[in-house]
Amino acid sequence: MSVFDNLLRKIKYGRLTPDDEQFHQYCPRCEADLTMQKGYDSSLRHWVCLGCGEMLINPEDNSKAVWSCDGCGAFLNEQPGFTEDCGTWQCTQCGFSNKISDSELFTSEEEYENYRNSPHAGLSDKDLLELLLYEDVGAVDDRDDVILVRRPEDGSMFVKKYLAVYDKSICQYLLEHPLSHLPKIISIHEGSNCLIVIEEFVEGQTVASFLDNGPLSLEDAIRVTKGICEALKELHGLAHPIIHRDIKPSNVIVRSDGEVYLVDVNVAKWYNPEKTDDTRYLGTPNYAAPEQAGFGLSSSSPKSDIHGVGVILNEMITGALPKEKRATGKVWEIIERCINLEPENRYNAWELYDALTELETEGAVCNGEQTDE
Repeated sequence: MSVFDNLLRKIKYGRLTPDDEQFHQYCPRCEADLTMQKGYDSSLRHWVCLGCGEMLINPEDNSKAVWSCDGCGAFLNEQPGFTEDCGTWQCTQCGFSNKISDSELFTSEEEYENYRNSPHAGLSDKDLLELLLYEDVGAVDDRDDVILVRRPEDGSMFVKKYLAVYDKSICQYLLEHPLSHLPKIISIHEGSNCLIVIEEFVEGQTVASFLDNGPLSLEDAIRVTKGICEALKELHGLAHPIIHRDIKPSNVIVRSDGEVYLVDVNVAKWYNPEKTDDTRYLGTPNYAAPEQAGFGLSSSSPKSDIHGVGVILNEMITGALPKEKRATGKVWEIIERCINLEPENRYNAWELYDALTELETEGAVCNGEQTDE
């Protein structure tokens, strides 16, 4: 049903009369008043309803199809010089090169939306063939964006991730330069809607799953924390350091042999000491450092990751966040420095590792310093 058909329906059922000073036009999907939407004009050839996103086509438009940019969604038909037989068209708004071909046409809005929401939209035939080498086994932790997959030819297990937020250059770097305490990236595939990453399956338990059964011993908590520091020393010690930015219990995996892995680098960023603020505020509440949310005078840095490590260490010891229950003794002094509001007052990964080693050497772990009752 077109906007104009819907308008007649409104008139028929008494919502409007032809004598009204101005006819109002309504979206056929959500019935939003299009006339009230900023920028709308009944003479427009196409309009996307600001209420529900429905693409509405003026029935008087004689073009064969509505073409929209896969980069920014702008209507290409409206751009000067555009023709439907041009083969490719570079959007004048965002510069994205769009393929203009009958193979890219959709017969309905529903078909178009399914394509737009598909994680495989825009993938090359080569990428699709590579992904077909893996069969889905099941979701990881009930997440539909993290899938356990198997390679049938040898039974090897991997993890497939659909990343909506990512820095492709970081994934590409880790693909070419694997680090020992992060899952190895096997391949990356970028489409229109997301980046699909195939990576090593690290078999073990997350710290979050350990905490489901209660706090860890102080000795175990320190050992896991030192393992996190090992991973961060690799990331922060690069010539161009990488900040993880999402240090939390569910992103730390402990294998059966005690090796600790840091996972999920989708919100990671390259460290730029010249920046005073992050372009996007990312991270998990209660674990992200204040500067990751725009507080303070600096952007996120390697010491932002240390904030999350301190919170996890307290949680492993007490079963609670520092603001809810604090550890006691010398380990609290270490945690307190990790979560200091000012980044320059926190440890770096090397200093934190050494402080925890010194704590072990002093015998504080054996003496049972742990928590307030």
